[in-house]
Amino acid sequence: MLLNILNSIFCIAFLLFAYVNLNDKDSWLWVPIYVLASVLCGLTLFNIFYPVLYLVAISFYLSYAVFLYFSKDGVKDWIKIYGRPTLIESMQATKPYIEKTREFFGLLIISGALALNYVTFLN
Repeated sequence: MLLNILNSIFCIAFLLFAYVNLNDKDSWLWVPIYVLASVLCGLTLFNIFYPVLYLVAISFYLSYAVFLYFSKDGVKDWIKIYGRPTLIESMQATKPYIEKTREFFGLLIISGALALNYVTFLN
């Protein structure tokens, strides 16, 4: 029951995240990332589960998160060079390290949601 509630919330939230990314310059990347996560969470509400697709998606999301962490003006720079300024001051990310850090945390949220489903459905 709780997992269904969480998956409903994630499904809707990820769809909304995809929608707000439609006008970004990198929408070609982020819209599919969020739509896939939304679909996978939504399918679990109907007890449809594709373990291999989950593993591929989680692997991609975590690999991309690692890339964002170590890239120039990435999360590591946000922490060490820029001193962790707030990420929520403005919805317009005018600085690349803010954009990359937000994307990093988005990927971690998606990966956590999918990992929760993966572990739950395998048991």
